[in-house]
Amino acid sequence: MGVQRILLLKVPVDIVPPEELPEVINRLLPSQGDPPGTGPDMGRDIILLSLWDLLRARRNGEYRNYVLKAALVIPISKSLVSGARFLTGKKLIRYMPFNFVIGLLSLLERREKTVYLLGAESRVLKKAEKNIHSTFPRLGIVGRYGGVIRKQDEGAIVEAVRKVSPSLLLVGKGVRAEELWIARNSSHLNSGFRLWCSDLFDIFAEKKQRPSDAVFERGLESVWFFFRNPLRFFRVFSYFRYKVLLLIYRLFKK
Repeated sequence: MGVQRILLLKVPVDIVPPEELPEVINRLLPSQGDPPGTGPDMGRDIILLSLWDLLRARRNGEYRNYVLKAALVIPISKSLVSGARFLTGKKLIRYMPFNFVIGLLSLLERREKTVYLLGAESRVLKKAEKNIHSTFPRLGIVGRYGGVIRKQDEGAIVEAVRKVSPSLLLVGKGVRAEELWIARNSSHLNSGFRLWCSDLFDIFAEKKQRPSDAVFERGLESVWFFFRNPLRFFRVFSYFRYKVLLLIYRLFKK
């Protein structure tokens, strides 16, 4: 079956069965020496798409273009699963972000590939690197850059990543424009995977906790995050907007 891409409210989302994910990743892995600026630049970004990301892609052209060009758009919100079923009858398969990244690192380790870590505070990134190395000893960590990334340093960082040519560039909080940093620098990077991992470096460094697998499977991670940050309550208005959009598309689709 491989990857099946559907459109949900005009935003692409991929259906990737877990048992087929290893083959999908292996097929997308760049060949050694693929240069930047070639076709793979358009197709090796991996996006972990939440409901809020989908709504953002609908209103932000630059972010939408980033999603459209991605190699994989992996749904992580239960609302996307129910929305796709409501509109298309298709069954999306969502992944927990932490488990997806762990699985990806494991797949890359088996083939003795490499990773570059970018973002987060320097001390957090250093501990995250140590824990990743101890968990995946055959995964080469070919570089890291943490702390506040100044605009004048970005060119040197991009060049450093391009030179070491990692199989995976993991980008976390601390870079300018967050996910869009990847999109804006895509043509200057190597042809490996690029993945925005938000605050996962804090989880790798044991600075933050994540929802349990049981909480995630029940679709209750938003409640878990609400107790950590009550301001997330205001996302309920975006959620209702999403439901209204689904109904409109269902009623007026051709």
